[in-house]
Amino acid sequence: MSGIPLGVLDLVPVASGSTAAEALTNSIDLARRTEEFGYTRYWFAEHHLNPGVAGTSPAVVLALTASATSTIRLGSGAVQLGHRTALSTVEEFGLIDALHPGRLDLGLGRSAGPPQRRRPVEDGGEPAPATQVTGGYTPNGLRIPDRFSFAHLLGHPRVALQQKLLNLPGAQPQDYSEQVDDVLALLRGEYRTPEGVEAHAVPGEGADVQVWILGSSGGVSAETAGRNGLRFAANYHVSPATVLEAAEGYRAAFKPSAELDRPYVTVSADVVVAEDEETAHELATGYGPWVRSIRTAEGAIPYPTPAEARTLPWSEEDRKLVADRVETRFVGSPRTVADHLERLREATGADELLITTITHRHADRVRSYRLLAEEWRRRG
Repeated sequence: MSGIPLGVLDLVPVASGSTAAEALTNSIDLARRTEEFGYTRYWFAEHHLNPGVAGTSPAVVLALTASATSTIRLGSGAVQLGHRTALSTVEEFGLIDALHPGRLDLGLGRSAGPPQRRRPVEDGGEPAPATQVTGGYTPNGLRIPDRFSFAHLLGHPRVALQQKLLNLPGAQPQDYSEQVDDVLALLRGEYRTPEGVEAHAVPGEGADVQVWILGSSGGVSAETAGRNGLRFAANYHVSPATVLEAAEGYRAAFKPSAELDRPYVTVSADVVVAEDEETAHELATGYGPWVRSIRTAEGAIPYPTPAEARTLPWSEEDRKLVADRVETRFVGSPRTVADHLERLREATGADELLITTITHRHADRVRSYRLLAEEWRRRG
């Protein structure tokens, strides 16, 4: 094993019977603990209108966490640009960087909305991944399920409500790739309007941040990351069916930059580790109902206990709705999960791996990260 770095992706989950305040306290504690365990990055996701997820503003949580840690890199996974401006994003991260220089990762993502339509390859669309997938598995045994369709959420009233509440009336989101260009120009102090008017973000200009692009396919996000020579995060835990084409689409589009002379990829994975297989699977019991609540636009429910999860209604339709996510979650002993992660790294060519773990009890989540770090260190 190459001993590649492990990072953390945190949604700031709210457990059933708990509060958002407790979730934030637990996440800050987890950042401190994973720093001790040797994880190299700690990223916060951005989600809205989810009763079971308190991570609504990565910049705010990052500022709180930066004061409680000292060495681990902190970042957004990701700031959703569709309802924000390039200037507000650069200024917020510039503020944090002013007090904690050299520790920030500015991860940029497209806001949730209508999925991009795939174009045929001959029209410049996503190429088929080079890694062979047969019967839903790569040659080394990594599960690559069928594509999940979000078509049932198009026009859903809760999705429409979220967009209404996040955007000012009549506001039109800026083209994503153009907005990324603006972020980079503001950070470099090179922003100019077509008429030659300059803009200088203070704080923000010259901030020592690493810019990442997060993406679930080989489309505009991967192309934008590659074209600008930026680091790229591919989401196996969100869209396992398209992780290979996302990584390969990014590499195909990559052009060397002042930041990077070669492509650099981290890949995310959902993980639960315990001392033995039975305990790990028990701790993971609530995952299916939790994913179902997201994919029905209900909004992530507070994460249930295993006992609560077993009492929730469950149908064959529910199972199909979440099958791709459940089948690709790595659950088990440290050895079992590390084996899965090695397969993920090998199949995607990842330079790093980003681990996201949700359990009902905070202590179980901390222990999962500790056990994985210990096993990973032994293999390094």
